Amino acid sequence: MNWPPTPSDDGVSRRSFLAAGATGAAVTTGGCINRVRSVVDQNGDDQVSLSITTVPADADRQNIQIARRLERNLEKVGIDVSLDMRSRSELLESVLINHDFDIYVGLHPADYDPDFLYEALYSRYADESGWQNPFGYSAIYFDTLLENQRRADGDERKRHVQSLLTGLAQEKPFEPICLPDEIRVASNDRFDGWSERQDVLASRHGYLGLEPTDDTDQLHALVTDSRMTRNLNPISAVFRERDTIIDLLYDSLLTEHDGSLYPWLAESVEWSEPAAESESNGDEDRDEPSLTATVTLREDCQFHDGEPVTAEDVAFTYRFITDTSWTLSQMPSPAPRYRSHADTIDEIAVGDDEYQLTMTVTGGRAAAERALTVPILPKHVWSERVNRRADDDSFDPTQGQWAMVTMTNIPPVGSGPFQFDSRSEDEHLTLQRFEEHFTLREDIDLADPIADLSEPTVSELLFEVDPGSPSAIGRVADGGADVTASTLDAYSLGAIPDSSSVERLETQSRMFYHIGFNVRNEPFSNPHFRRAITQLLDKKGITEEVFYGNATPVATPLTGEWVPDALEWDGEDPVTPFAGSNGSLNVEVAKLAFERAGFRHDDNGRLLGGN
Repeated sequence: MNWPPTPSDDGVSRRSFLAAGATGAAVTTGGCINRVRSVVDQNGDDQVSLSITTVPADADRQNIQIARRLERNLEKVGIDVSLDMRSRSELLESVLINHDFDIYVGLHPADYDPDFLYEALYSRYADESGWQNPFGYSAIYFDTLLENQRRADGDERKRHVQSLLTGLAQEKPFEPICLPDEIRVASNDRFDGWSERQDVLASRHGYLGLEPTDDTDQLHALVTDSRMTRNLNPISAVFRERDTIIDLLYDSLLTEHDGSLYPWLAESVEWSEPAAESESNGDEDRDEPSLTATVTLREDCQFHDGEPVTAEDVAFTYRFITDTSWTLSQMPSPAPRYRSHADTIDEIAVGDDEYQLTMTVTGGRAAAERALTVPILPKHVWSERVNRRADDDSFDPTQGQWAMVTMTNIPPVGSGPFQFDSRSEDEHLTLQRFEEHFTLREDIDLADPIADLSEPTVSELLFEVDPGSPSAIGRVADGGADVTASTLDAYSLGAIPDSSSVERLETQSRMFYHIGFNVRNEPFSNPHFRRAITQLLDKKGITEEVFYGNATPVATPLTGEWVPDALEWDGEDPVTPFAGSNGSLNVEVAKLAFERAGFRHDDNGRLLGGN
């Protein structure tokens, strides 16, 4: 059977093909086949050259070490390589906004649900800016797989996700390398219960429900990344991968904890299932079924400026994410964050009740619920900003680049449990407890799993920038800070003291290190070339020597039940294993992979274009 299957193939056949041996299928990129042929057929005499975009060691030592290992092995197979080192925000701007890269090494934010892959790979987003499809990947059949996993649930959804991962392991628009262990340290001097909350320190719930001792009223956290002191725009793709600070400043309708969602700003969400299809309707091309969510907000919630939070603000948020020009431009300008969340919503209706609205959503229950985790924006603030910008004669809301998504948004106005107090660029960000937040009201009942992780128990959160992991560890150990909010670099972990006053907090990250390819351009549009590059990655050696064993090598961006048996890590990558052994590259084997991809070597060992 060819890949992708022809339209006449039934769904069972497609799934059977995908589930059968990931290592045996030759996969082509649906949207790039002409470019692939041009690479393979050309008589190129120029050496293949590429750059690897990465961050310097003081930003992420693991990142640059992965890049340098890849650089050395690419040079061994005859490729001309340069490193393009940029700050974190500059790297994300190059990759996510400008699409100006060949290969990059980075951390993908991932999510609690596999639906984040829809955002990462769906063809419609290939030319947009933001976290949505930064690789420029376009394959019609992959779109079908992404849509199928959205529509299904239970075991059926699991099968679709596994089919998706099987194809992804062949196509490789990006290659996951490992899941790092997130390790932090905390002092027991002023707060108790750190070990019970180590799994939530990357979320809003890590800073809510704290257990201060005595009269402690401030949490002093150290961060190694200063971007939060420079930008607090919730729809920016450049200044953050995670949303921890944004989730403290802004409320969402639902909140995530341990992979499940619970009512937050919404008091309730009631779902009406689609009507059952009659047996006589066997049309495979029938319209996708929809769900209706009736959302009831908690009453009397306020934004930090005292304005009420209403259903109009919720409706505005989702419409604004779909078009940040607020319909004032001929072409929509979607937000570079939360785009796929808003895409699940077809219609929003606000009735007479200012605390209730209905949403008609497509794509299945899991994707629809994930859509309700978007930070809710105050309409009176953001719509005024758009109108003010639109008064300019040069109004041009270029997607991903215009003022609404590039501005600092300082001071931010949200409705979250903490509000902005002050900041000093590259030094600190201070948040104050929002005394009007609903979690401080006696009439509010929250679900048991989050009830003890919801109240802002301290009046102040101080996030201070300390760019060095060893110095941050020392400050916590000496009582100069309470916790390292950022994940510690692996090389520094030996500095953690063996002391009863200091706790080592450890959990496996959802974020994964990976290399991403710009498949818009040759030769990266050739999936066989991408596969040959991934065989230069010694994932086992990277986890042992770069992360000192504090990471788990992976063949897919998901773990657990979603991973098919054929893609489980078993000492080596099951699809494109490292072309070598004991950390040493077998250069002849590696070169052969590139030659099979349509390239050739000259007498000096340089890799040239196709023959």
